[in-house]
Amino acid sequence: MRSHEVAEVAVLAFPGISPFHLSVPSTVLTSRSRSAPVPRYRVTVCAEVPGVVPTDAGYDLVVEHGLEALGTAETVVVPSWDTDREPSGALLAAVRSAHARGARVVGLCLGSFVVAAAGLVDGREVATHWSAAPELARRTPAATVRSDVLWCDLGDVVTSAGVAAALDCCLHVVRTDHGAAYAADLARSLVLAPHRDGSQAQYIPAPVARTEDGDAVETAIAWAIARLDQPLDLDTWAASVHQSRRTFTRRFRARTGASPAQWLLRQRLVHARVLLESTDQPVEHVATASGFGSSAALRQHFAREFRTSPRRHRAAFRP
Repeated sequence: MRSHEVAEVAVLAFPGISPFHLSVPSTVLTSRSRSAPVPRYRVTVCAEVPGVVPTDAGYDLVVEHGLEALGTAETVVVPSWDTDREPSGALLAAVRSAHARGARVVGLCLGSFVVAAAGLVDGREVATHWSAAPELARRTPAATVRSDVLWCDLGDVVTSAGVAAALDCCLHVVRTDHGAAYAADLARSLVLAPHRDGSQAQYIPAPVARTEDGDAVETAIAWAIARLDQPLDLDTWAASVHQSRRTFTRRFRARTGASPAQWLLRQRLVHARVLLESTDQPVEHVATASGFGSSAALRQHFAREFRTSPRRHRAAFRP
């Protein structure tokens, strides 16, 4: 997208839907921020049978639009699903038709069951809530079901885990369309973490032990964020919170779902994106300020992560 025009988004409601799940895409996509007082998306809630739609919260919704809303939307969102309900042929045909004409299809949490049933992830990856992953794998043997990530972005199809991960995924959609700086501003207005990488684990089984002075991993994260422009070796980083390399690595992975090196690289890439989008600093200066040391190193990591160059990214997201 990468423009300031208002984009049309269709969100599917169905009988028994959770109001929270239904509200997630609207909450993120239509929120206002300091940098964008006017939303950049127009969200239309639709249903296969318009009218009164019951929810699982004990009250009903009145939905005016039917599946024709999928016919004009640039993004189609299935925010959840009842896995005991078979998607109808009409619904699957509408989803396939929207995808065929170029709409991006987003399945949040159990909404990935509808995306998979439409055949959009055959031979590809699809994410869903970890507890439903075995069932989705049984129903969709042609796809690789990911229960270990927050979301999976194939470009034309985006699927995610549930609840909080759906918020992260919608923020990722905003970041993809309008850049990291705008998404970070929007996240602040929503009091959300500005960036949780899609490859982060859904379920982190072991809590991080707290030290007498507080959370050592949180302290280490703050220490590193303040020094992104500097070389950071693991031993020095661990020593900053008085831990051994082994203990620090284990506790860091338990808290973040990533190794210290993976986490640091992602933070540097996020910082580089924000500088490219919000400043006129030369790429060489952005590379230095983000801790890559050279523009060549920045270009290499940028291409691997975002499939574009820093200069093209800047040109796409700067007015």
